[in-house]
Amino acid sequence: MTIERIIRIMAGAFLLLSLALAHFSGQADMSSLSWLWFSAFIGLNLLQSGFTGFCPPEKLLKKMGFKEGGGACCK
Repeated sequence: MTIERIIRIMAGAFLLLSLALAHFSGQADMSSLSWLWFSAFIGLNLLQSGFTGFCPPEKLLKKMGFKEGGGACCK
């Protein structure tokens, strides 16, 4: 597993953890449709892309002509 994938997994896990803590402490109401569900979607997408390597925005940006780099965490 690459560093980039591990960072995606960690970012997704921490985002979902923060939403869960806010929900269960009563600071966020996840029972109604809100922008918090968008944050949950982002966290789930980060987790799945870390495990599968499939990232929809990456595919879209490649089709738009952006160049691939060595990765966000590479020197």
